[in-house]
Amino acid sequence: MSNIAFQSPRIVPLQQDATIMGLVGLAHASSHFAHLLLAPLFPVFMTEFGLSYAELGLLMSTFFVVSGLGQALAGFVVDRLGARPLLFVALGIFVLACVGASRVTGYAGLVGVAALAGLGNATFHPVDFTILNQRVSHLRLGHAFSVHGLTGYLGWAAAPVFLVTLSGLYNWRTAYLVAAVMYVGILVLLILQRDKLSTEVAVQHADLAAEHSMAFMKLPVVWWCFAFFLFSTMTLAVVQSFSVSILKAMHGVSFEAATLTLTAYMLCGAVGIFVGGFIAARTANSDRVVAMSMAVAAVLLALCGTGLFGAVGTMVVLAGTGFAVGIGGPSRDMMIKNATPKGATGRVYGLVYSGLDTGFALSPFVFGVFMDRGWYGATLFGAAAVLLLSVVAALGVGRRTAAAIAPAQQQM
Repeated sequence: MSNIAFQSPRIVPLQQDATIMGLVGLAHASSHFAHLLLAPLFPVFMTEFGLSYAELGLLMSTFFVVSGLGQALAGFVVDRLGARPLLFVALGIFVLACVGASRVTGYAGLVGVAALAGLGNATFHPVDFTILNQRVSHLRLGHAFSVHGLTGYLGWAAAPVFLVTLSGLYNWRTAYLVAAVMYVGILVLLILQRDKLSTEVAVQHADLAAEHSMAFMKLPVVWWCFAFFLFSTMTLAVVQSFSVSILKAMHGVSFEAATLTLTAYMLCGAVGIFVGGFIAARTANSDRVVAMSMAVAAVLLALCGTGLFGAVGTMVVLAGTGFAVGIGGPSRDMMIKNATPKGATGRVYGLVYSGLDTGFALSPFVFGVFMDRGWYGATLFGAAAVLLLSVVAALGVGRRTAAAIAPAQQQM
């Protein structure tokens, strides 16, 4: 691969690392907020525009198709131009998406907003992980990934409360205008702190044989990583897009209580990620941590699908599922880092995390059909089954990473 100047393994001051983690975490939270820019108000759109679950699911599919295609391409741009310019452009696009959402008059407008927000979301994972891997001390990377994942969950948790609360106090159009102002504030802050977000770009030395920029795609481990994100995210998309409607349909839970359950899922996930950061920093076999946490989450989700726990019990268990998934978050990012060839951070993260977008794109559309037919429990069972496939993928990543590292260690 082309050579790139990576950070020295020396320890830098904690305050410097913490500042970088915080800035990148804020950007990551803003991207996850955009994931749920439309979903929390699906019941409103159904009433106002007469939409079906399948049509609403297609909005999420539009967002993540655009994001997935853009993310795979953004990784190449990050490696060539650096992470910071793309970060600023993405936040500007989010501002436009929020303003557009405040002015839609029908389904076509919502599709346009979903596509625009997806374009803004496309850059974040290659941008974030390039900054973290280059600017944060190596020994603190496990905690950096924990902060990164935690802030993402906080962004998910904030979006339903933010949008539903402001819609209740004023109206949904005003809620989107306030969200646009929020994104402007984040963009201004990051511009003021731009010196802490600069990254090195890939440089091909003349004395080294050039390797094609797509060569990393020949590595099987990259596609196992892609498969992991595809399967694990399909399950998450079900929770985000349909858990509120499932709780209302299966247990007669109010819209407000069901929305709070989704927020609790995200907050429990954030707590799980915090705990998982310490596990990732002390565990060599990150793939096993990921597999165990996803297996537990799959069992809990399947139990929710049985309906045996009643309304309150199902809400509690569903929130606990978020904690189980969160535990594996930092180890997941360490797993991907260990599988990434030197000098290809942006490209690999862009491709691998496009699996996340692909999962988000496919899942709402597929399970939206289940929902339209009233198969609420089957939707949760299906999500649990798909999550078990991510367990297989995580173990596959671990085996292939170990096989690639072993020959290098024998030569040392």
